[in-house]
Amino acid sequence: MVVTDSNPDLPQLPLELSLGELIGLREPAQGNWARVRALQYSSLHKLALARGVTHAMTAIISVGMYVGNIPLALLAAWAALVMTGQWNASRIDRRLKNVDRRSMTRGEFNRHALACAGAAAPWALALLAFPFFGGPADHIALWCVVSILLAGSALAHSQAPMSMLAFSGLCGIAGITSFALQREPTFAVIAFAFTVIACSGGLNVARTFLASRIAEVGVVEKSEVVSLLLREFEENEADWLWQIDTNRLVRSASPRFAYALGRPATEIEGTSLIKLIAGSAWDSGKFPPSLHDLAERLKRRENFSNLLVHVEVGGGSRWWELSGTPIRDEKGEFAGFRGVGSDVTEQRESSEKIAYLARYDTLTGLPNRLMVTESLKEALKYSEQWRTRCAFLMIDLDRFKQVNDSLGHQIGDQLLAQVSKRLQALAGDNELCGRLGGDEFAVVIRDASQRGIVERFARSVIDSLSQPYRIDNHNLYIGASVGSAIGSRDGDTVEMLMRNADLALYRAKDEGGGEHCKFEPTLHAEAEERRQLESALRFATDKGELLLNFQPVVDAISEQVVSFEALVRWQSEEHGFVRPDKFIPVAEETRLIVPIGEWVMREACRQAVAWPDPIKVAVNVSGEQLLEPGFASMVVRALTDSGLPANRLEVEVTESIFVRDAQIARQSLEEVMALGCTIALDDFGTGYSSLGYLRAIRFSTIKVDRSFVQGAAQKSPESLAIVNAVVAMASALGMATTAEGVEDAAQAAMIRELGCTKIQGYYFGRPMPAAEALEIARRGVGGRAAA
Repeated sequence: MVVTDSNPDLPQLPLELSLGELIGLREPAQGNWARVRALQYSSLHKLALARGVTHAMTAIISVGMYVGNIPLALLAAWAALVMTGQWNASRIDRRLKNVDRRSMTRGEFNRHALACAGAAAPWALALLAFPFFGGPADHIALWCVVSILLAGSALAHSQAPMSMLAFSGLCGIAGITSFALQREPTFAVIAFAFTVIACSGGLNVARTFLASRIAEVGVVEKSEVVSLLLREFEENEADWLWQIDTNRLVRSASPRFAYALGRPATEIEGTSLIKLIAGSAWDSGKFPPSLHDLAERLKRRENFSNLLVHVEVGGGSRWWELSGTPIRDEKGEFAGFRGVGSDVTEQRESSEKIAYLARYDTLTGLPNRLMVTESLKEALKYSEQWRTRCAFLMIDLDRFKQVNDSLGHQIGDQLLAQVSKRLQALAGDNELCGRLGGDEFAVVIRDASQRGIVERFARSVIDSLSQPYRIDNHNLYIGASVGSAIGSRDGDTVEMLMRNADLALYRAKDEGGGEHCKFEPTLHAEAEERRQLESALRFATDKGELLLNFQPVVDAISEQVVSFEALVRWQSEEHGFVRPDKFIPVAEETRLIVPIGEWVMREACRQAVAWPDPIKVAVNVSGEQLLEPGFASMVVRALTDSGLPANRLEVEVTESIFVRDAQIARQSLEEVMALGCTIALDDFGTGYSSLGYLRAIRFSTIKVDRSFVQGAAQKSPESLAIVNAVVAMASALGMATTAEGVEDAAQAAMIRELGCTKIQGYYFGRPMPAAEALEIARRGVGGRAAA
């Protein structure tokens, strides 16, 4: 029997405690020291009166033996010490009366042992001193009296073995010493043997007592558990007893069973059990499978346990859990069934809800990633069995993040719900649409053998999801990109198909969105190349592989250099020269753009400080950098370390920074402007153009994208109108304009006519090393910078 199954504070039985663990000098290997001591010491108070009376009587006998030999005053004082010691020990015993209801402290343990030693001290004093005042017979008689107390302590204090050893040990040592002093070696040996036997016996009694107390606690705890279970069953109205005879008619209907059926007990007595719980199915004969199962088990007269049965009682549908056992009469003949039942409708509904939540997305109602994965696994199995093909499509919403960030998650959630409805409308019996998470959706096409089915479905998804959405008085426009993989051509496992479809989706997003891309084996090579680029890029700064080129920006009228734009380049030891359009997106996705951007800022300032004043340096800053809490501090460090005046640093940003978190972006830019730096808005008109950005931040320059410049050069009315509008607006707001991408004299002349104040492009200089930029900056004369 192991008591600690229910109480880990107590040792296991059979009791295996060392001597130190038993008496309390060591922490037990099993159980808790304080709990064990509490069991030992809790009943000591019951014997306090008996011990006091015994000590009083033996003290009177001892005084009687030495009256006339020892002054009466000394004997009275000694007797008072005996009773004082007993009073103190009894007082401490009473304090430990209810110690088993709490934990005993080591202080209480030590005080009790000292009290018992204090009670033994007067008797030890008597054994050592009294023999000098009497004869040998008085000495032996005194030892006999003390030995009675010693034996009594071994029994009475066995619950507290440490205290027993303190009393018996002190008295025994005193007796042995007294016989040795009186030159009675035989009696000294007898006293030693008696003391050892008494203490050993006391320790054995202590071990037996502790084992019995532990067993008693275990029995009480188990008894309480059984009582609790019985009481809980009696008070639980969801459980009932049922009984039927050989004809399956209800007999001895319990009140709770009648309550579960919603009928009086007298009405159900003698009625068919199946009829009572079948409801309308009894007349139609269309029984639920679970009822058929129950009827068959009753017919075969076999035991059943926890059988779920769909019943119709009280005009409603319920779920019962039934257990039953055949009963037999005194002759051993079958006499019917008896069992227990309970209504588990709520548990069943909860289980179904949990199962639903495990496989369906709560926001959209579409199957979630788990169910999509299971469906794809089944589709692969089906295609392998019937030699067909299945398909997996991954869908990512274009521009959803901008909607979510600018209008809030509530609008974003409503948008996702409308997207899911459109996807459900597209799906037929052959397709399953699900949501993988965020703005990612997926479609499993069970049979994709028909030529062009994947392409047509992907195109219908893109067309449908690209239609406008009306949510809370907002007209929203998003799009969709789709990547697809065919099973088992592009992968024969769920993981391979999902990974390959994801690679195809990445290609579709990389091509600008709104596209469907099929998986191609080359995508693996591209993904691996991208992974290797990311790995190498992480150490590019430390290895000194990054360098800056500078492209001049000139005054449109004088053609003098007014600034240089810092452009980062990467000469990789492993990959050679890596184009910016290849590694910058990787840096932004992995947030490596933050440390790289900091290096660019420091290096650009360090180079620009050598240029003649007032030529500026323009540094492009990404949205990830602006969201860093210490962005402004980083700019301050770059200016301080280089010695570059703040008014010679221009920070270039794009409109996209305001879409993600406009408030933080604005705060960071305002901190930079407060230092004296200027802010330029790059690529205006190509992204999320809004006059609100121009009103929120006072930009020094608006840069017209090269696509509009090239369009205007080709006499495109739209491009000309856009350039004119930007120039007019910038002029009205007191801002300069920079035309990017000017490649020849004709384009430069056209830009001057349109009113742009600054020009940047290959006509005035390609991106060049720092040394060449320094030479051009120092030249500082009219004419083309590259000349």
